[in-house]
Amino acid sequence: MVSNSDLIQIKRRQKLERLSIPSQLFHFLYFALKPKMQFDCGVILTSIDVDVGSKIIDEINHGKNDANIHEYLTERRVGEIEEEVIPRLIRFFDELEIPVTFAVRGQLTETRSEVLELLVRSIIRHDIGAHGYYHRTFTSLTKTEAQNELGLISTGMNKFHIKPRSFVFPKNKVGHLSLLERFGYVCYRDEGGLLKDGMYVKKTGQLYDIHPSFHLGATYNPIFLDKIISIAAKYRVPFHLWFHPRDLYEARGSVQRTIDRVLSPVYSYAKKEEKKGTIRFETMYSLAEKISKKLL
Repeated sequence: MVSNSDLIQIKRRQKLERLSIPSQLFHFLYFALKPKMQFDCGVILTSIDVDVGSKIIDEINHGKNDANIHEYLTERRVGEIEEEVIPRLIRFFDELEIPVTFAVRGQLTETRSEVLELLVRSIIRHDIGAHGYYHRTFTSLTKTEAQNELGLISTGMNKFHIKPRSFVFPKNKVGHLSLLERFGYVCYRDEGGLLKDGMYVKKTGQLYDIHPSFHLGATYNPIFLDKIISIAAKYRVPFHLWFHPRDLYEARGSVQRTIDRVLSPVYSYAKKEEKKGTIRFETMYSLAEKISKKLL
């Protein structure tokens, strides 16, 4: 039986699907204007926001953290969805040999996390970045609170021998960048949106903003995305796709169908461009490192 929260999610997804093609068309026309930054070839990046990662986290927080996670889905429900979706995503990208950035919420380290274990054991060197600790909006945190969250992330990730270098802000609200530098981060993803998306990387202080280009989660008929990838190849610029695992979820059992219908066409086309030498795949961290070392 589909829950009320899932019904709301389905209706929201159907609404976003109607907006998908106009959004893609706008992005295509906007990106078709010759971008300024050029590498030796186009770059495709993917970052995936892991908001919860496990339903157990809801039990740890005694069901009191819902407001920090989602407008109408509980922390437990998001955790359940991500437990189903993320292993499939890891398998999908591993089979295609595409490295991506998984921005993982720090509190997941309080559990025996299958997600982190799968990422650490993956045959592909994925970028395991951070996505806050409690998934609280950084613009609402004091400097002391933000520092505490970053400290908890470092301690928790260290248990899995992970040192995150990429940061994706919860709810895309950017704050306390100077603290990111202090904790050893190299790059972050800035806030995107229809009028804010772009195909570029810029440096802010010592950090690189690996700027978002397109929220793939609302795209269920990727009719123009191959054309945008062609723009990235032509002008040798970065095309940064991002989404949440829950964006691929409609109802139980539908995840693989969505991966086949949405992700497969996009990344299969990009792999063809890679074979031609016009596109390479990077993670947020690997791209920032190469830029800093002037390897691009």
